[in-house]
Amino acid sequence: MAQLHRIMKLLVCMGFITAFLGCAATQKHESTGQYVDDSVITTKVKAAIFDEATLKTLQINVKTFKGVVQLSGFVDSQQSVTRAGEVAGKVTGVESVKNDLVVK
Repeated sequence: MAQLHRIMKLLVCMGFITAFLGCAATQKHESTGQYVDDSVITTKVKAAIFDEATLKTLQINVKTFKGVVQLSGFVDSQQSVTRAGEVAGKVTGVESVKNDLVVK
């Protein structure tokens, strides 16, 4: 009976460890909280770009990973590339901007 009790304790401990490690962040994966934060940042950046009259009609894709915003897509001028980076950089929570926009 004592051995069964020890085995059950071990299994419960292993379950807790697995659950906690499943929510931890790594270099290539975000924790649940970071994912939610990045989703909010992405939404704010998209809204800020849409509110900018010169960028409203352009096809700009936004992705965020651990506070780093990546802009991709095609724009019509170098000024639009610069302006999109400036707008994204001013959003609260943005650590840095990786601007991969291409002038078509």
